[in-house]
Amino acid sequence: MSDVVETVKKSDSADEISSQLASTQVLGEQNAKDVNKSAEEDDDDDDGDDDDGAQDGASEADKKKKKKNKNKNKNKKKKKSGKPAMQQTEPPTVGLTKMFPGGNFPVGEIQAYDTSKFSEERKRVTDEELREREKLQQEGEGNDYNLIRRAAEVHRQVRQYAQRTIRPGMTTTEIVNMIEDGTRALVEANGFESGIGFPTGVSLNEVAAHYTPNAGDKRVLQASDVLKVDFGIHVQGRIVDSAFTLNFEPTWDPLLAAVKEATNAGIAAAGIDVRLGDVGAAVQEVMESHEFEANGKTHQVKCVRNLNGHNIERYRIHGGKSVPIVAMPDLNVKMEEGEYFAIETFGTTGRGIVVDHGDCSHYARKVNPPSVPLRVSSARQLLYTINKNFGSLPFCRRYLDRLGEQNYLLGVCNI
Repeated sequence: MSDVVETVKKSDSADEISSQLASTQVLGEQNAKDVNKSAEEDDDDDDGDDDDGAQDGASEADKKKKKKNKNKNKNKKKKKSGKPAMQQTEPPTVGLTKMFPGGNFPVGEIQAYDTSKFSEERKRVTDEELREREKLQQEGEGNDYNLIRRAAEVHRQVRQYAQRTIRPGMTTTEIVNMIEDGTRALVEANGFESGIGFPTGVSLNEVAAHYTPNAGDKRVLQASDVLKVDFGIHVQGRIVDSAFTLNFEPTWDPLLAAVKEATNAGIAAAGIDVRLGDVGAAVQEVMESHEFEANGKTHQVKCVRNLNGHNIERYRIHGGKSVPIVAMPDLNVKMEEGEYFAIETFGTTGRGIVVDHGDCSHYARKVNPPSVPLRVSSARQLLYTINKNFGSLPFCRRYLDRLGEQNYLLGVCNI
């Protein structure tokens, strides 16, 4: 997407700044050594000159005080700058709180709302009033934007590494392990405090979404494949849900370009008081304006009309609102203040509709599950494991394997 390009530039510049800080720090240490060395030499000279000893000692003390004050001021400035204190490794393994010890994480792309969509009955008066309402909204538990910015910065760094690293010949299992290991390291995974938002999707070609390898999956990425990578990060339940597409030959470049342009149109159309059906109309108009030639055929790009974006609530990846990617003029549900949305677009050269197929790999417990008696003992044990480790966050079989669960398929079917 367009924000990917921009955030790559921001990350590169951050890396340059952190390397400059590192070199400045080393230089400062060397200067300190030189100062100490010269001070020792001055002391030796003082021992040989009794008449000027008191005056030299006083002036030397003044110099040292001045240098200490200067160093303190420099350190204060460095702390206030909010720049990364550490440089990220390759592959990424440094936790974000170590890179940004002050807790202020980078701000991503911000788009202005189209205020013409604001409803009259809302009685909004000024931009200042809107900002104050937004500030009050953030004061609730889990509403601090810094939480989502931390998750977003983790996603940016892991995503950029994945885009550089994924190549044909890798298995889908290797790809998801690489992404999830990086996510756990950077977000400093700690149960419900921070961690993976949902299983990493690595959907190939005709598979639109929600495919993650189960144990024993040996599928290998080919040079002709179109790979959709979808992964999420959460901090205190605030989930970042973002995806990107990779291809390794130019055949389907026009399809990727069409979907990217449609995604940007959907993001631009979003905002407070916007009808969800209008967002779908904006996406469809751009997406289906594209056609291209490939393999001797002319392909019309279509929206996959039964896949949608959605709002995201704390610890709940799919909230109660769906964002269509086709025009739905009768859908009058609106976006409101304080809500988080994933604008998801799916373009295809096929029929424009998906069906369920293959083994299930993604699972999630309901946010408020009903009380149901479980007669199978393995189901009771499995539910305990789910409540303890995932709650209402999505998980997959690989995550259960990682926790040491065995013979759980019967339990899954009975929950």
